[in-house]
Amino acid sequence: MGQTQQTGSCEEIDVKALQDMYKKFVLECPSGVLFMHEFKRFFGVDPTGEASDYAENMFRAFDKNGDNTIDFLEFVAALNLVFRGDLEHKLRWSFKVYDKDGNGYVDRNELRSIIDSIYRIKKCSKKDMSETQLSVDEVVERILDAVDFDRDGHITLEEFIRGAQEDPWVLNMLRLDMNPAGWVLENRRKSAHF
Repeated sequence: MGQTQQTGSCEEIDVKALQDMYKKFVLECPSGVLFMHEFKRFFGVDPTGEASDYAENMFRAFDKNGDNTIDFLEFVAALNLVFRGDLEHKLRWSFKVYDKDGNGYVDRNELRSIIDSIYRIKKCSKKDMSETQLSVDEVVERILDAVDFDRDGHITLEEFIRGAQEDPWVLNMLRLDMNPAGWVLENRRKSAHF
């Protein structure tokens, strides 16, 4: 009595994943921080492989204080948001991944870089690469057309969130990057086999 039992297995999986991550974090990072190369190794990412750019963008988004390391609190805060955050919070986090230089907006090159990274990861893992899929440049153009409301060539955070919320196709495309939880879990499983 007094305690409520979780009925959904999703919550249990998330908690188990976080516990596993903590164990691995403590084991691999006794200093208490992750550097970029350790972050890639932590998730089994080849330093120069297809997922390398994506991992670097995730690292930057996890590094809240910008000191080029991720401490466990930053790590847990980011994973908590990724696993449990509402749509707007996930879009805000996703925007940080897209805004590679941290200047407050996403330009065509940043957008293309992330979409290209996602395509390369999907191609490597052979996920959802159908013949009718748009090219990277076509996706970039379509997202810019739908999201860049003032047509200045830059996507602000507000445009990013509004565009994703108003256009299901854009939201679906951004979810390719908005699902780092799946990417984290998939790569955690891969690295456990080595």
